[in-house]
Amino acid sequence: MKSEYNLSAKDISQQYITMLKDWIPSNSSIAIAVQNTYIYFHSGHQSLHLEVGQQVQSGSIAEKVLHTKIRTDAILDNSLFDTPYYGIGYPIYIQDVPAALVVVLPSTFSVQKLEPYQFLTGKQNEDWYPVAIGRISHIESLQKKTWFYLEGEQFKTSITLKDLQMRLPSFFIRIHRSYIVNIYFIKKMSRDLTSNFIVTLTDGCELPVSQSYINNLRNALEF
Repeated sequence: MKSEYNLSAKDISQQYITMLKDWIPSNSSIAIAVQNTYIYFHSGHQSLHLEVGQQVQSGSIAEKVLHTKIRTDAILDNSLFDTPYYGIGYPIYIQDVPAALVVVLPSTFSVQKLEPYQFLTGKQNEDWYPVAIGRISHIESLQKKTWFYLEGEQFKTSITLKDLQMRLPSFFIRIHRSYIVNIYFIKKMSRDLTSNFIVTLTDGCELPVSQSYINNLRNALEF
């Protein structure tokens, strides 16, 4: 029986490729499960064997994400597949139904533990300014350059948004391909005329929230 949630690879990539391509290696495997059933799987590992329509295994990352609806990562043993693997699962929605997006990497993959930034040094005109990280309201990628903002001022940094995301404190949330926001500067979340989410900061600045990142914000602020 064909699932009503059976989406093509093209449909899925249009919604989530922006998020995935920022950080996953090219040999990663990707799985999406809805209502305890896998609806999409792309294998980057010869030892991983999943099929569309297969039931989610008990104890898997997908099962944990579907149950808890929170981001989950773990190194799992070979009881589910032919080899141990490292995986990260994200709660998403498919046609308004809770789902799990799982990225699978080999168990040899190691997550580099880096200390969070305590400050960023930004350039303004011809001068450089070290700025305490907690004072920064949001960070923007614009025209292949990265900018951060505080108290109405704009500073340029040479660090990419992708690299910043790996070392920012947990109170910084990626909300868009082009924006990372400090949640302590969020005044409200609302919808625009097209029902897309908008974040309004304490200084009145409005930032869009893309569909690929809405769950980051929902999980962080629990709304």
